[in-house]
Amino acid sequence: MPTLHLLGTGAAISDAHRTTTMLAVSDDHSPPRTLVVDCGGDVLQRLQACGRPIDSVDGLIITHAHMDHTSGFPLLMEKVWLDGRDRALPVVGIEPALAQAKRLWDAYEPVHVDWDGIPAIDWRVVPHEPDAPFWTHPPWTITAAPVDHGDTPNVGLRIEHAPTGRVLAYSCDTTPAKSVVDLASTADTLVHEANGGPTENHSTAVGAAEVARKADVDRLLLVHLPPGDKSNQLREARAIFPHTDLGDELGSYSF
Repeated sequence: MPTLHLLGTGAAISDAHRTTTMLAVSDDHSPPRTLVVDCGGDVLQRLQACGRPIDSVDGLIITHAHMDHTSGFPLLMEKVWLDGRDRALPVVGIEPALAQAKRLWDAYEPVHVDWDGIPAIDWRVVPHEPDAPFWTHPPWTITAAPVDHGDTPNVGLRIEHAPTGRVLAYSCDTTPAKSVVDLASTADTLVHEANGGPTENHSTAVGAAEVARKADVDRLLLVHLPPGDKSNQLREARAIFPHTDLGDELGSYSF
């Protein structure tokens, strides 16, 4: 079975035990294989905390340019270099997201210019449009579509595990959007943000539950969570979509 790892479940400001929202999906066939989604913090430390080796990373997907989704990229590159990676690292995303990661990496050029053997970065720009192919290498097929995060171009993802046919959908940062309903249609698990209201270019827990109900998914996990008690929001969401849970920090879920 494929596995989802919630490497972080918080918004840019969240509870003390939550870091910024970052995901990974893994397949336990030999050798172990992992795809990482976003890197707003020390994503590889979080990956290791979930029991996944650094060298299992097949690629990185970056959804959009905001700091809580990109700022850990130079640290990621330092760590894969120190870990001895000898193959290029695919970094996949829409142009504004990759441009931000490139700027962050270039800012550290005085530091890494003399590093020997640093892995090449295989930048892969994907169109910002519905059904955009983000990843086609087995065992994953990943498509994306634009979501509604105000003026910031952003995408949600549909991640299909070819050997099993299991499907995971991820809203990323967005108000409740039809594009997410379409991406998540009949998915086994939907990971949806629940940071705030539409005026903040985010979704409430209730908004996420409505998306899950319309998409007819099996399970909803709420991430990108704000600080404070969330029991009322969870209760309201479950009234609309009963199979709703708050995402567990460093939680691993079969999907």
